Amino acid sequence: MGFSAPTGAENCLLTIWPFGQILLQYATEFMRTKTQERLRAQARVLKALAHPTRLLLVEELARQTRCVCELRDAAGLDISTVSKHLSLLRNAGIVEDEKRGLKVFYSLKTPCVLNFFKCVESVQNCSK
Repeated sequence: MGFSAPTGAENCLLTIWPFGQILLQYATEFMRTKTQERLRAQARVLKALAHPTRLLLVEELARQTRCVCELRDAAGLDISTVSKHLSLLRNAGIVEDEKRGLKVFYSLKTPCVLNFFKCVESVQNCSK
C-alpha cells in the first residue's frame, strides 16, 4: 500500500482544513469572551444588589419615584452614603435619575429586578 498524491478535492480540503481549525479556534475564543463579558455584566448587577441598604432603596423605588432626601430618610443614613448607593445602582442600570430644580429624583429603570427578589424569597423558603 503506497502513498498517493492527493486528488483535487483532497488537496482543497488540505488547504481549507488549517483555516477551518483557525476559524473554529477564533469562534470558540469569541464565544468564550462573549460569555465572560455577559457573566461579568450579570455579576455587576448582582453586586449592586448585594447590600441591604441598596435592597431597601430598590424596594422604596418600586413603590414610587423618590427624591434623594426621601430615600435618605427611609434608609436613616446621611445623604452622601445614600448617594453612593444610588450611584452604584445607577451604574448597574437598575435605577435612573432625573434632576428637577435643586432635587434629584430616582426611579426604577428595570422594574423586572423585583422578579429577582421573588426568586430570592423562593430560595430562602426552600432552604428552611
